[in-house]
Amino acid sequence: MMKEQTPQHIAIIMDGNGRWAQRKGLSRSYGHKQGTDVLERTLSAVADRGIPYLTVYAFSTENWSRPEPEVSYIMQLLAKGLHEYTPRFIKEGVRLRAIGDIDQLPAETAAQLRDSMEQTKGGQRITLCIALSYSSYTEVSHAIRHIVADVQSRRLSSDDLARPELINDYLYTSGMPMPDLLIRTGGEQRLSNFLLLQSAYTELYFTDTLWPDFDEAELDKALADYASRQRRFGKVLQ
Repeated sequence: MMKEQTPQHIAIIMDGNGRWAQRKGLSRSYGHKQGTDVLERTLSAVADRGIPYLTVYAFSTENWSRPEPEVSYIMQLLAKGLHEYTPRFIKEGVRLRAIGDIDQLPAETAAQLRDSMEQTKGGQRITLCIALSYSSYTEVSHAIRHIVADVQSRRLSSDDLARPELINDYLYTSGMPMPDLLIRTGGEQRLSNFLLLQSAYTELYFTDTLWPDFDEAELDKALADYASRQRRFGKVLQ
C-alpha cells in the first residue's frame, strides 16, 4: 500500500465478544478474554503497517448498565492485561493513552492504567488509545466546562471563541490526528456514541466479522477498502 493511501489513525469499535462466546456455548467472559488477545495481535499488525495511531472502544458509559459480574470481570481483565502487556509495550515502542471518564473506573483498574501510561509515555512507534467509560456527549460536556473555565480565568478571549476548531483542543483526543478510518466489527452499522465529532470526515468500514475472529486478513480488507476511496472533505476533486 502506498504511503498516501495508508491511514495515520485507525479507530475500532470492537463489537461481538459476547455473541461470539454464546454461539460457542461459552460464557460472555470468555469472549471478552478472547477479545483482549485479538486486540494485542491487532495492535502489532497495525504498527507493522506503519500506522502511528490506534484508538479502540473498550468500554462505553452505557456499558456500566450491564450485569455487575460481567462489568467486574471486564475491569479485572483490563487491569491484569495492562500489568502483563506494559513491559511488552515498552519494548515495542507503544505509547498507551486513555480517553473517557477514567475516575469512574474501579480504583485498582484506574491505578494500573495510569501507571501503564506513565511507563509507556516514551513510546514512539505507535500510540494505543483506549476509550474507557467513554461517551461523545460526556466528552463534549467536559470540553464545554473547561472552555468556560478558561474564559472566566481569561486564558481564552472572545476572539478565541470564534474559532470553530477551538473545541478540538479541549476534546479527550487533543494532540492526536482525527481518525482516517473507523472499523466496526460484529455486523452493526452505527457509531454508538464513539468519536462523533472526531469522525466528521472519517471513512467508515463495517464488517460482519465478530471481534474475536478479526485477524490480519480482515484488517487488510479494511485497509484495501480505505485505499480505494477518494477523500474529498466536502470539496470537489479536479
